[in-house]
This record gives sequence, structure tokens and C-alpha cells, in this order.
Amino acid sequence: MRVRDAVAGDAEGIARIYNDAVLTTTAILNEGAVDAENRIGWMEMRRGQGYPVLVAEHEGRVIGYASFGDWRPFDGFRATVEHSVYVAAEARGQGVARALMTELTERARGCGKHVMVAAVTSENEASLRLHRALGFREAAVLTEVGQKFGRWLDLVFLELRLDDRAQPEQRKA
Repeated sequence: MRVRDAVAGDAEGIARIYNDAVLTTTAILNEGAVDAENRIGWMEMRRGQGYPVLVAEHEGRVIGYASFGDWRPFDGFRATVEHSVYVAAEARGQGVARALMTELTERARGCGKHVMVAAVTSENEASLRLHRALGFREAAVLTEVGQKFGRWLDLVFLELRLDDRAQPEQRKA
């Protein structure tokens, strides 16, 4: 397995993984499938913001992907990002998400970010275990804020401090 920056040719594999999560899990609370063109637009948007899109590849096939983006669209949150990581069903439990998250965390540090946030449905025990193993700590649980498959879902927010700065850097006027 190799973790690398995604390219346009990976869009179909990313869409395949995304759509499987949409159709069969509560990991993504969207209900509509996407195509490769949609994922190319998404990758371009992330890169335009200066953020990475990573893929895990095995034998020429995309088996996972990860990225991060702004947590909230306000200046005061510029040092905080929220990430997403998804793995193909056939590759789960093999360390793919951990490899992607390790690289993604380093990329966030390289961008000068201070905190990385994860939002995970409470029933996604594998993701919660992974995040805790990577040093994320539970910060909040919002009850019944999501819905999918005819059920209300709780959302667990976890956070990882990326550096030990005592105060944020001041923007130059």
C-alpha cells in the first residue's frame, strides 16, 4: 500500500468508495451518489484552499482516501480543520485509515494548523476506536442531530491538538 496525493485519475476510485459509504453506512450523512466529475471538482476545491487530498493505493487501485478542510468559515477558526477518511469495504481493518490519517495529520501540521476535528456518528465504533488510538479525545456528543436510513443519529466530535502553541499567531495588517 502506498499513500500519495490524489490525481484526477483517482476520481473514479474515490467516487466508488464515497458512494459505497453513502449507500451502505452512516459514515456519510449524504444520501446521493456522485460521479468522478463531482469528485474532481471537490479535489480542485480542496487544493484551491491549499489543502491535500490523499489516496491509499494498492496494486494500482484506490482503496482509501482522506482530506481536510476548514472547520468553520470564520477567520477565528483558521487554525482548525475537519477531516474525512474513507476506506473501501474490502480494505477495512487493514491499516489503511491509520496510514492515511498519519500522513494527513502531518500535512495539517505542515499547514500550520493547531487542531484537527473529527465528526463521527456514535455507531461507527471502528472509526471512534481509530481516532482514540491516534490521540484524538472526545470533545462533545450531539444527540439526534443527524438522520439516515429512517433513524436519528448522534454525532461525536473528537479533537486532536496538533501543536503546543500557547497562543495563535497574529495576522499582519
